[in-house]
Parts: sequence; structure tokens; C-alpha cells
Amino acid sequence: MIIARSPLRVTLGGGGTDLPSYYEKFGGFLIAAAIDKYVYIALHDNFAPDLIVKYSRLERVSDASKVEHPIIREAFAMLDMDGCGLELASMADIPASTGLGSSGSFTTALLKALHAHKKNLVHPAELAVQACDIELNRLHEPIGKQDQYIAAYGGITCFEFSPDGAVKAWPLKISDQTRNNLEDNLLLFFTGYSRSASAILKEQDQKSKQSDAGMIENLHFVKDLGRQSQKALEAGNLHEFARLMDVQWQRKKQRSSGMSNPKINEWYDLAMASGALGGKLIGAGGGGFLMFYSEDKVKLRHAMQQAGLKEVRFRFDFEGTKLIVS
Repeated sequence: MIIARSPLRVTLGGGGTDLPSYYEKFGGFLIAAAIDKYVYIALHDNFAPDLIVKYSRLERVSDASKVEHPIIREAFAMLDMDGCGLELASMADIPASTGLGSSGSFTTALLKALHAHKKNLVHPAELAVQACDIELNRLHEPIGKQDQYIAAYGGITCFEFSPDGAVKAWPLKISDQTRNNLEDNLLLFFTGYSRSASAILKEQDQKSKQSDAGMIENLHFVKDLGRQSQKALEAGNLHEFARLMDVQWQRKKQRSSGMSNPKINEWYDLAMASGALGGKLIGAGGGGFLMFYSEDKVKLRHAMQQAGLKEVRFRFDFEGTKLIVS
């Protein structure tokens, strides 16, 4: 039995600048943090000639090329595996399509498990490159690279995306006290809405490819906010970081009419009136999780609970994609 796990993530600044349609022209930058909510992949021999795959569906096929799940099919193809005689199952702590990067986490955990079956050692950078190749190049999803990279690396990590496709990663240089305060004061609340990141990012991707002036200016601004967030966090100025989160959210909403909705705006305003110093919707937008920074957590939690939102408590993950059984 092989079990691999890969962390989900929250973006702390610069989100959206990791799409090739933007960084291939201007370069991208963002900060992401892995959290202790995971996608798990279990793989073992089934003593039968078929490949059995279990996710939200059950598939039983004669070989991996016939699997309907596109990421699973392409991962087996990438590693030149037919899957015969194997059973694969996936589980997750948080539902998919909620803005926490579950697709990238799924892909990195899957690849880690398949590499382990082949007795391959794989570096986090290589794992992230392979996951990006599957989702961006083979499946042509209009998404960015941050989910695959933060899932592979873990931690609170800065990423620089170069026009030539290279990705530079380094840990955010913050003190233990700042990290602990950040972890204690960031709160996640589920909006109850799930959505497809691809559908929302497609508009950004198309406008960036068309050099839409408004979109490009917006992403330039957000990238600069990401660098300002880095400086604020490394200086231990969490109030400034919270303020920048709010500024980024206001700008993010301008990218697409599907980014928010009246109910999400109402919840956001309620949180800001109930102790939050800053916040934003995590992920591409349209649903998923609202994240706030607050030093009056009792007041904020009460207000969000009264509004019907469920909190998901978390800590940071510093291990990245790893094998937990092999």
C-alpha cells in the first residue's frame, strides 16, 4: 500500500500573476501558504488484470489509457504506466472547486504515489513541473502554476514566474513570532458556493492574451501588492498585510463580473464590521472560502456563525507533498 498526501493552500498576495498568459510577457510573483488540509492518493495491487480507479466515480478499465478522469489518465501516460493490476483511490479533507488549489494538490499527490510505485525519487521542483505539464500543457487548462508548486514545496513560500517558464521558489523570511501570529489570526469561512476555477480564469486568460489594457494594469497592480505583502510580512507588520489583502480583494473583483456576488459582498462587509482588518476570497473567485485577518477572533467568529458560514480551522503545512505510507 502506498499513500501520498498533498496540502491545499491559501494565497497571501499576488494571486493571478502565475498564469502563463501574463507571466510569459511580464513575469509573475506571488506568496502562497500550504495548510494542513490534504488530498490523499492511495495505491495498491488489486490482484486482478484491470485498473480500478475510485474518486467521485468508480472506473474499472483494461488499461490507464481508457480512464475517463483526465488527470489520472495523463499521469499514468507521463510515467509510462498501464496501471494493470492496480487500484487507486482519492480522498480529500475539503471538497473540490472551493478555491484552495485542490486540482494541483490532487495532481502532485497522484504523481508522488505513481513515482513511489516505480521506486523513483522525485524532487519537489520536478514534481511541480510534471504536474504543471499535465494540467497546463497536456490538458490545456487556463490556470496558473501556484497550486502545483505550493503543494509540492509546502511552507509559506514566495514564487517568481519568469517569462521563459522558469520558476524560482524561496521561503518567506518571517520570524517565528510573526508566523505564529499570522497562523493564529487568519480565519477561513466556507461560503457554501463551489465553482470551476477554469471557467473564471478563462476570462482573465483570454484578456491577458489579447493584451487587454484593463486586465494587464490590474495584474501589474496585484503583482506589486504581492511584493508589498512580502515586505510587510517580513517586517512583522501584520496590520499592513491585512490592509493589503483588502486592497487586493477590491482590485480582484474588477477582473470579472463572476468574481463575487451580492451575498459574498454582504458577508465580506459584515466581517470587516466585526473585527476583520482585511480579507479576500481565496482562489479564482465566485465561491469557495473567505479568508480574513483578525485580532478579535471571538467577535468575527460569532458574526460569521450567525450569518450561517462554517469556519474551517487550519495550521500551516511545512512538509509539502509526501508519502505517509510506502
